[in-house]
Amino acid sequence: MINRFLKFELTVVLITVFLLSGFSVLAVENLEDFCQKIITEDKPSDISNEEYESLLRECQDYYQGKSDEIEKDINRTEQEKDTLKNKIYILGNKVKNLDYQIYQGNVMIKDLNVQIKNTESSIGETSSEIDEIKKNLLNLLQLRYKEDQKSYLEILLVEENLSDFFSSLIALDALNEETQKLLRNVRGLKTSLEGQKESMDSEKNNLEGVVTIQKIQKKESAETKKAQENFLQMTEVEYQKYLKEKGENEKIVAEIRARIFALVGVPEAPTFGEALDLAKYVENITNVRPAFLLAILKQESNIGQNVGRCYLKDTNTGSGIVVSSGKYISQVMKPTRDVQPFLSITKELGRNPFETPISCPMSSGYGGAMGPAQFIPSTWVIYRDKVKAITGKPADPWNIKDSFLAAALYLSDYGAAKRNYDSEWRAAMIYFSGTTRRTSYNGYGFYGDSVIEIEKDLQKDIEAIESAQ
Repeated sequence: MINRFLKFELTVVLITVFLLSGFSVLAVENLEDFCQKIITEDKPSDISNEEYESLLRECQDYYQGKSDEIEKDINRTEQEKDTLKNKIYILGNKVKNLDYQIYQGNVMIKDLNVQIKNTESSIGETSSEIDEIKKNLLNLLQLRYKEDQKSYLEILLVEENLSDFFSSLIALDALNEETQKLLRNVRGLKTSLEGQKESMDSEKNNLEGVVTIQKIQKKESAETKKAQENFLQMTEVEYQKYLKEKGENEKIVAEIRARIFALVGVPEAPTFGEALDLAKYVENITNVRPAFLLAILKQESNIGQNVGRCYLKDTNTGSGIVVSSGKYISQVMKPTRDVQPFLSITKELGRNPFETPISCPMSSGYGGAMGPAQFIPSTWVIYRDKVKAITGKPADPWNIKDSFLAAALYLSDYGAAKRNYDSEWRAAMIYFSGTTRRTSYNGYGFYGDSVIEIEKDLQKDIEAIESAQ
């Protein structure tokens, strides 16, 4: 609110009403049933607007709390879905890998079968060769034996000379030695081939065992994958159920919020996401940081959710009444400064000036602030034309978009466009009290400090939203 005396009127009024009414939804046994009744039926005639609004806000908090709890369940279930999807993906790859390994093992087994057959064939050929060598060796031994049995007379009669006879014996001995050497080599070859065959048989048996184990592993992995897919389907059903519950709760919260806004004179107040979009739109025009603008509006009216609790009734004195109770209030609006601008504003917008909610005064000073940005009428008329020049239509202080834009234009004029904490603190102070004094009789340094702290928290929220997009 752009007046040094208007800051805490909402808090004071709410606390007063709470203490006077002595009624709380917390006393109701079944809060959900009670809130369902509240939102499906018209306002009871035996309670005031203020009491009714208090009940609506408690119901809003109740359903918002339920939505927050469901949101936690959604996040948990979403994590479970992601975990299951990862497990299924890993199992799918494991099954594929086992398929490749089984295929590779079967190829190796076939290759070993071919090698074993070839080795068996070589062993057979070597055995035949050994038999042939044995026959030749036997013939040589028999021939050598016959030569040894010849008498000297027979040798002299048959051979032309003794040297030929001894040459034949030497040749037979040499041939016999070579044959025996060949026989030993062939036998060694056969032994080697038989060893190779035995080794390949063992390798083949091992491979067949590995392939069998891999087939069992593949079957187990495929069964586990199927079970995980079934769990994923169940989790998806649960996830959709939570989404449906959250949607139903958000619908109820929106309906309750709409009733609250109707009570306080604001046709529509935004969600945080909508408010952020508006603040970014306004930033393009004014260069005021979204987090700072939202901090100001949150401090002033909780971004449109807490506005006007009084009506102006006497244009001469500026007195009026509390909306909820009809109690007389003497300084609802400063008559010399704000009454005529207020009448002009409401007339332009087609509003009844005596039934349009405005802020009540604090313990001292005047009230009269309008809408979410809490402009006093004499200040609004200055920024009304600036807003109209941008939007092309009459500016409405109770309209969220117009109030955002007007507040940002005001803050920009007083230095917030410089986009640093010092200039923003000074702009916030001027917005609230018209001064940047931290101390003395009209010093309100706490307001600027509070806005800056809210801005820092909001900036973190904004950055989290933007990083998630």
